[in-house]
Amino acid sequence: MEGNKRTMRERCTLRKDIIKEFLAEFLGTFILILFGCGSVAQTVLSRGELGEPLTIHIGFTLGVMLAVYVAGGVSEWDHNTVPPAPQVIGAAALILCILAITDKKNTGAPKGMEPLAVGLTILAIGVSMGLNCGYPINPARDLAPRLFTAMAGWGFEVFSAGNCWFWIPVAGPLVGGVVGATIYFLLIELHHPEPQRHAQDDNNVKEKYEIVTMS
Repeated sequence: MEGNKRTMRERCTLRKDIIKEFLAEFLGTFILILFGCGSVAQTVLSRGELGEPLTIHIGFTLGVMLAVYVAGGVSEWDHNTVPPAPQVIGAAALILCILAITDKKNTGAPKGMEPLAVGLTILAIGVSMGLNCGYPINPARDLAPRLFTAMAGWGFEVFSAGNCWFWIPVAGPLVGGVVGATIYFLLIELHHPEPQRHAQDDNNVKEKYEIVTMS
């Protein structure tokens, strides 16, 4: 029996990292959309009886946190009007904070608490920027539901509505992610002390101490 289990595990285990990461990304994104957009759907379909803006913020917060816990060990997963400045700002804030949370040379978050910290970052963005079209700061947050809605019978009108507004929640976060990462690199990460210098200084001190003790 154990031999059969071992054989089954060997057969089902993926060898290529890129496939493992793809599946982890897929599942993590599913978790995010399930809880996040699910909280939106419940609020809208119940006409506010079973939800409100705060429950939507909480839904996305928990969705992001759980998605990171699900997929973070395999993948790096971890994520509004025209012009798309709010998406850019929100996504930039998200990436900047994630870099700070995971930066071991900075204060960072305790090991295992990173998903919670990222989730609370989403909550902060939601309660401060959520008025503007629900703060789509991840391309999958808006594009995936539109694709599903189009296939469910609403057709490609979901992409032409609002003067083809659909591209903004996709492009905005991509630009914002680059902006946020650049800002953090230039203002924080670039100025971290180099560990090699500290190691060399420690070695020099140790050598001087040994010379003194020997003499």
